[in-house]
Amino acid sequence: MAETMETPEHRLKRLHMRSWRRGMKEMDLILGHFADDCLTGLTAEDLDLYERMLGENDQDLYLWVTAQMGQADGPDRGAPDILAPMLDRIATHAVGRLSGNP
Repeated sequence: MAETMETPEHRLKRLHMRSWRRGMKEMDLILGHFADDCLTGLTAEDLDLYERMLGENDQDLYLWVTAQMGQADGPDRGAPDILAPMLDRIATHAVGRLSGNP
C-alpha cells in the first residue's frame, strides 16, 4: 500500500489545530496565537522544528517559553538546544502580543 503525502495546506491545518488544542490553556493561548499569526510564514524546515516542538509536553514547553520571555520562576529544565530558535520566536511573538504589538 502506497503512503499518501500530506499537502502543505493539510499540514498547516493540522499544526494549527495542535497549537490550539494542547490541553494546557496557557499553551493553547501562546501557541494558538503564534500559529494564527506566523505558521504560514514559516519555511518547511521551521515547520519541521515547530512540529518537533509540539511533541514536547506542555509543562516543559511553558517553562521553556516563559524562560525565554524572562518570566519563569520554576526550576530550569533546560530546553533542547535544537528547539531554542523556535522557542525564541514564540516567546518574542508572545511578548509582542502582551505589549500590544502582535
